[in-house]
Amino acid sequence: MDAQNNEVAALIEKIAGLQAAIAELPSLSPSPEVDRLFTALVTACVPPSPVDVTKLSPEHQRMREALIRLCSAAEGKLEAHYADLLATFDNPLDHLGRFPYYSNYVNLSRLEYELLARHVPGIAPARVAFVGSGPLPFSSFVLAAHHLPDAQFDNYDLCGAANERARKLFGASEDGVGARMKFHTADVADLTQELGAYDVVFLAALVGMAAEEKAKVIAHLGAHMVEGASLVVRSAHGARGFLYPIVDPEDIRRGRFEVLAVHHPEGEVINSVIVARKVVDAKLSGPQNGDAHARGAVPLVSPPCSFSTKMEAGALEKSEELAAKELAF
Repeated sequence: MDAQNNEVAALIEKIAGLQAAIAELPSLSPSPEVDRLFTALVTACVPPSPVDVTKLSPEHQRMREALIRLCSAAEGKLEAHYADLLATFDNPLDHLGRFPYYSNYVNLSRLEYELLARHVPGIAPARVAFVGSGPLPFSSFVLAAHHLPDAQFDNYDLCGAANERARKLFGASEDGVGARMKFHTADVADLTQELGAYDVVFLAALVGMAAEEKAKVIAHLGAHMVEGASLVVRSAHGARGFLYPIVDPEDIRRGRFEVLAVHHPEGEVINSVIVARKVVDAKLSGPQNGDAHARGAVPLVSPPCSFSTKMEAGALEKSEELAAKELAF
């Protein structure tokens, strides 16, 4: 136990030092120093760890919340930078592999689809919403191109500039995948009747960065999604909770959903995935799955697939051949 406590203390000290260094940067735009610090951060957070970030001291909890916001801001600047770079090509979609984390999005989207297919048999959504799509909506693109070829994707983001970048890259064509991807500048809190039109809603990891914010977003979705619709929520586990918010499955249940599965990857995919289904209040109050859900138990699932690519924590360049390789999986 002492060795485990020492391991956790050392990790927290290291991450606190990295957070302090990142907070002092004059800019979070891509640069060698920004890349170095975030590479060190990801490298520290990705391996399995006994740390439970929900039990951090108030001081360290404030540090963690500040770090997640820094990660969010840096991720936005990184995606905007690469969106502008990709826009310089005649055929941007042929060069997606230039983004250093593209393979992670490919694998995460595939994981989410396979979890959906396993726990919602026969799912064939006509309309899908992705909340928090950003300037590089890789997840929507991969899902639309490879897993849900008949679905219309509505991508929502607070930032109009992010949507303009995304629309230029992914929504410009009048046929193929581009014709099925639309982009809307809106706060999810302002969406009501619109949410009732979707068979599946994906909630990005950084929509609602504090626990209470995330719970509020989920409750709003639960109030307006139709019965039987699926919700896919990105979360985090262990030390990865220093990079992304951790979603409590109980907050999803309180939001009028039945939690179908929780998956914590251990490989290159950083985000955990929670799959849930909107149910009526009467079903929530009664026994579910042998009373497991009624007692608050959450079904943990084994990996539905294994991935052969290695995690790339900080590379700023990737070969164009990777784009063709990933798009052909």
